[in-house]
Parts: sequence; structure tokens; C-alpha cells
Amino acid sequence: MPTLKILDKEFVPYLNEKEIQEKITELAHQINKDYAGKKPIFLSILNGSFLFTADLFKQITIEAEVCFIKLASYKGMTSSGNVITAIGLEANVSNRHIVILEDIIDTGKTLHHYLPQLVSNGPASVKIAVLLNKKEALQFPVQVDYSCFDIPNKFVVGYGLDYDGLGRNSKDIYQLK
Repeated sequence: MPTLKILDKEFVPYLNEKEIQEKITELAHQINKDYAGKKPIFLSILNGSFLFTADLFKQITIEAEVCFIKLASYKGMTSSGNVITAIGLEANVSNRHIVILEDIIDTGKTLHHYLPQLVSNGPASVKIAVLLNKKEALQFPVQVDYSCFDIPNKFVVGYGLDYDGLGRNSKDIYQLK
């Protein structure tokens, strides 16, 4: 994998497409087993999780639904400190099992802010599945139930993750050089 240049930054290979897809397959098998007979709703957090959601959901063999919300707190490479809901939840989650799909858990601020809103709608359960989990960066209490990769506190792009809106379209994940 060659390096990746985005705006003023250079990124080096970190995780390749094959590694990512293998972990997503493992995760799908586990979720299919854990949610057999439960008809969960997969709640994908946009924008970053769209590729993760698509690849995971293609391997979900149980009866399930998928919906999307847009929460945002990043601008460039740092959190703005504010979490906004740009596209809200339209599905009725009352008494339903919810699996939140997130591209990355960094500080945890976004989900920490959103979870009380979701829980107030009375779901049967809420679990969090992430592609990348930056445990070292966690500043807010967020319980990750499923994680494809635990990664160090490095800035990453690709496979849905961006730097200032760019770089999402890579099949691989790169870290800042």
C-alpha cells in the first residue's frame, strides 16, 4: 500500500482491506449468533460508518433493520467540543434491540451525548459495535460491546474515516505519518 496524501498531511498504511473484511466477517457471525430471533435495528452513525455498516449488514443473516443518524463533533483533526444531531432517528426503537454501528470510538463524547436520548425512547437493549476503538483516547464513559480493532491514539483515515471530509473512499485505513 502506498502512502496517502490528503491536503497538508501524509498518511501511511495501517490496516489493509483484507484485514478489515476478515474482522467484519467475525463480527457479523457473532452478532448473528447473539441476536438470533431478536430482529435488531442496526443504527449507523453517519458519515464515517457508512462503509462499515454496508459491509457488516451484507453479512447479517438474521431478520434485521438498518437506519441512519448523523451526529458530528469533528472539524479537521480535532473535536469541536459540540455534538450536533444533523439527521435524527426516524425508527420506533421502543422495545427493540439496538446495535449502534460506529466507525471509531475516540473520546466517546459523541455517543456519551447521544445515548441518553436513545435510551429515553425505551429500547429493549442497546449495544455498541465499532470498527476501531481508541481506548487510550476515551474521555467519556462509553461501553463498547463489539470491536473489530483496538488501535492506539493515532489519527486515521480511509474506509469511511476522513480528514476534513477527504479520504473516506479508501478501501484501506491509513494513520498519520
